[in-house]
Amino acid sequence: MPRLASLLALASPVLALTSPPSGALTVGSSGKYSTIQDAVDALSTSSSSAQTIFIYQGTYKEQVVIPKLSGALTIYGYSKDGSSYSGNTVTISAGKSQADGLSNDGTATLAVHTGNIKVYNINVANTYGSGSQAVALSAYASGNHGYYGVKLTGFQDTLLAQEGKQVYANSYIEGATDFIFGQKAVAWFENCDLRIASASLGYVTANGRDSSSNPSYYVINNSTVAAADGATVKSGGIYLGRPWRNYARVVFQETSLSNIINSAGWVQWGSSDPRTDNVNFAEYKNSGAGASTSGRASFSKQLSSPVSISEVLGSNYADWIDTSYF
Repeated sequence: MPRLASLLALASPVLALTSPPSGALTVGSSGKYSTIQDAVDALSTSSSSAQTIFIYQGTYKEQVVIPKLSGALTIYGYSKDGSSYSGNTVTISAGKSQADGLSNDGTATLAVHTGNIKVYNINVANTYGSGSQAVALSAYASGNHGYYGVKLTGFQDTLLAQEGKQVYANSYIEGATDFIFGQKAVAWFENCDLRIASASLGYVTANGRDSSSNPSYYVINNSTVAAADGATVKSGGIYLGRPWRNYARVVFQETSLSNIINSAGWVQWGSSDPRTDNVNFAEYKNSGAGASTSGRASFSKQLSSPVSISEVLGSNYADWIDTSYF
């Protein structure tokens, strides 16, 4: 996608933090709080002022639920390189699933129930594995969400992109079955590494847009899709998406697709319940062994021009995203 030169000219370098900003609530061995949830519980839910949490290095074995706040929230994980997830030193880990009798959101290792949030350089893992829905991150609130340099890992339903306007940049998302899914969110994925855990059959996206008036839209831009390191993934066994609901809308553009992508690219929900009559599954100038357009599903299409970020997030997107990642 063509970049906006004016934004790039004004963008500041990507921020990396090894010490807390002034006024931040701190978590970890050098911080005030021993758990992330303790720091979240100390936030004011009524104040309209911006609040910040800084997390020192470590693995935090807990589920974290962020309630609706009246003001903005920024969460930083300790990092010497904010431009990528590769140097992340903070991990939140839990292993809940629907087998525990929980909703999708209830299984989430990190459940975000507030908008106007930015999260930097944190790994979020759901360690349950295969066999049931098990969410790592649930972005489940209206408003704006920005996730930068994050690493999300799971197997089925890793990322629940449910509501609001969402950006994922310079990030890593791993799973095998419907691992980017949700019903109402518009979400832009910029320079993300989408990785498949060991599987002979899998689906990257499962968009749940249920009507023509539902705004939901997922665009994966300038990213990569491949097998996770060390994973055994069948060549041609993975689809870019299937429609969780009948009006599913997903675009992959200018993205590298490895040979794990099936030649059809996209697939119906099920043989007796296809849900393909009103889908919008599209691609633009993808590359790699899995990007050949011959043999693509008849209900998908190739675009003549890329989808712009303003089409997805609105013309004022630069007011709230971190433009240093673009």
